[in-house]
Amino acid sequence: MGHKSNKQWVWLALDIETREIIGVHVGDRSEQGARALWASLPGVYRQCAVAYTDFWRAYGLIFPEKRHQAVGKETGRTS
Repeated sequence: MGHKSNKQWVWLALDIETREIIGVHVGDRSEQGARALWASLPGVYRQCAVAYTDFWRAYGLIFPEKRHQAVGKETGRTS
């Protein structure tokens, strides 16, 4: 913020049924940012839900395999 070289991303996690925001992180698009987004999710979501993401590598590194599904943006599940 304040400089083009300091890009910030707003990461939101939405409940697929209610569209309620259940997690958020503001920061760069790094592995650390993916970790912060995962940590922002309520425990019940981290234990039971499946996170639908694009194919960005950091998601696969941070989100547990049983809780992660990479999909194309055309599916509408990443919006």
